[in-house]
Amino acid sequence: MKTSKKFLSLSIVTILAMLLLAACGSGGSGGNADSGKNALDTIKENDKIVFGVKNDTRLFGLKNPSSGEIEGFDIDISKAIAKEILGDENKAEFKEVTSKTRIPLLNKGDIDAVVATMTITEERKKEVDFSDVYFDAGQSLLVKKDSPIKGIEDLDNSKTVLAVKGSTSSQNIRKEAPDAKVNEFENYSEAFSALKAGQGDALTTDDAILYGMADEDPSFHLVGKTFSEEPYGIAVKKGNSELVDAINETLKKLKDNGEYDKIKNKWIKEEPAS
Repeated sequence: MKTSKKFLSLSIVTILAMLLLAACGSGGSGGNADSGKNALDTIKENDKIVFGVKNDTRLFGLKNPSSGEIEGFDIDISKAIAKEILGDENKAEFKEVTSKTRIPLLNKGDIDAVVATMTITEERKKEVDFSDVYFDAGQSLLVKKDSPIKGIEDLDNSKTVLAVKGSTSSQNIRKEAPDAKVNEFENYSEAFSALKAGQGDALTTDDAILYGMADEDPSFHLVGKTFSEEPYGIAVKKGNSELVDAINETLKKLKDNGEYDKIKNKWIKEEPAS
């Protein structure tokens, strides 16, 4: 009898511990279907909003090695959303994502929204809900300044193009330059390092991201015209229409009062591709 009581006590403790871990496991606020609360209500109740952002994308989301802070256009847009919804930009929290991990982390509930140079596509709309477009980009090519490549038409079977896993850019380049070899990397930092090391002839992604790379290393530049439209949207878990509406209202307010242009001009200094 003593053994049975001891076993029962241990079982109860174990179950309670598992429930506690389950409750604390998610970083994002998410939505709680059992409580009847939507994601926006939960965000307000928790008094924080967790954004999935890039940590390796210059001008949009890049960790400053000196301060340890994530900086960029996406970060400032996220802070503006937090300020509008919660009254304080410091209530924005950031979790690193890549093109490959951002949707799984969102659907798992680790983050509340993805603000990470994410192109709105019909395929992705099946998995997540998107805000209105918050940035218009287009796919392009980055090469060494002495490269013979002047545009997409120069990518034949002797050329290797570098791209990032899980990105629309990787899919697009296979359609636009079917003869070229494509090597994929986990993130933009790895892809750019490979380009600088001579492991490829060109790197392809959205022009806005490539501007950041060229800004980092002026021995590289963009070539040719953009060959796709890449409208960036803010993604939330499907069914969270209240959160989408709140984000869209914020984006409209930022554009109407001129704050959006201030944020954009702070980070994005576009130059025509050569």
